[in-house]
Amino acid sequence: MSRLPVVLLPPSEGKAPGGDGAPWDPATGAFPGLADERRRVAEALAAAMAAPEAERRALLGVKGAALAAATAADLCVLGAPTLPAVRRFTGVLYDALDAASLTGVARRRLGRQVVIFSGLLGASLAGDPVPDHKLKMGVALPPLGTLSTWWRPSVTAALAPVVARRVVWDLLPGEHAAAWSPPDPGRGQAAPSAVLSVRFLDEGPRQRGAERSLRAVSHWNKLLKGALVRHVLETGADEPAALARFEHPHGYTLDPSLTEVAGGRTLLSFVRPAP
Repeated sequence: MSRLPVVLLPPSEGKAPGGDGAPWDPATGAFPGLADERRRVAEALAAAMAAPEAERRALLGVKGAALAAATAADLCVLGAPTLPAVRRFTGVLYDALDAASLTGVARRRLGRQVVIFSGLLGASLAGDPVPDHKLKMGVALPPLGTLSTWWRPSVTAALAPVVARRVVWDLLPGEHAAAWSPPDPGRGQAAPSAVLSVRFLDEGPRQRGAERSLRAVSHWNKLLKGALVRHVLETGADEPAALARFEHPHGYTLDPSLTEVAGGRTLLSFVRPAP
């Protein structure tokens, strides 16, 4: 891989069904060293699908027709037809990224620089084959336990050579962020040159004499991150200053005065001014 920045993304709740790719083999894709762990998760997931409906509903977080479809998919992930990860995962973030419309350099960067975390695969590149499935990273899957904790040592080791001396855009939510940690220089490992994360804030109406009011955006967070990822891929942005000209479609701009640096990480804030 080049020294261009690495982007870490979560998967999505929504997934495109079916697939036109080769049957899924856990050893395929960019991180074949995770094959044994992927197989163990796939086997544990299939076994869990024999549980009573109430237990499956609690594990998968869906019910009714969605539960029936998820159960069917999870029973046969090994050998199931595949789609590239960036096509398999749908939803707000991936709609905003709109990978299908990327061209040239941005499309090549997508395939090399975007790493997607998931409960089934641990980590994969955007073009890696992924079967249809339903499994959250934050659930406790018998007998493995909470998947984010279970995956952490293996995913951290697999990503270590990928993120070494590179800028990492860590756009993972909490349950996925818990599945890896940056290499520790104290143990002789090459750490990322920077780990950048982002938040989006809405500014409240200003009142005379009152402090500035800022509220974290939750509902639109995935859409905003998708637009940011697209910008990073199109421009190669690898430092906060490179985002100064980022024109977000919903009016969020970088506010350098709110940048926070702690524990080797830099948190960047994008603010939408009060109407």
